[in-house]
Amino acid sequence: QVQLVESGGGLVQAGGSLRLSCVVSGSVFGLSTMGWYRQAPGKERELVAAVYSGGGKNYPDSAKGRFTISRDNAKRTVFLQMNSLLAEDTAVYYCNAYRAATWNYWGKGTLVTVSS
Repeated sequence: QVQLVESGGGLVQAGGSLRLSCVVSGSVFGLSTMGWYRQAPGKERELVAAVYSGGGKNYPDSAKGRFTISRDNAKRTVFLQMNSLLAEDTAVYYCNAYRAATWNYWGKGTLVTVSS
C-alpha cells in the first residue's frame, strides 16, 4: 500500500543543479526515515542522503557539501537538492522509506544524467 513516486531527474551539464522530489502515500510519513539512493550501471546501490524522523541527516562523503536532503511532512514529500553535479553522479536515483527490515519501500527511480 505504500507508494513512492520520484520526479525531477533529467539531463544536466557538469556543474549544474537538479532538485529531485519524492511523494509518499499510504504511510505514516513523519515516522519514517527517508533516503535517496543511487545506482549506476554495474555498481551497487549506494546511499546519497538520509533524513530521520527527528530531523537529523546523514550524507556520505561524496555528497557532503553538494547535496541537501529535506522533508516536508505536511506534503509527505522528501527532496534532494543536488548542486555542483559531476559526471560520476550519473545514475538512477531511488527514493526510500524505512522503518524496519520488514517495512522498507522503494520508488521506481528517476534517471539523472550529467554530461561532461
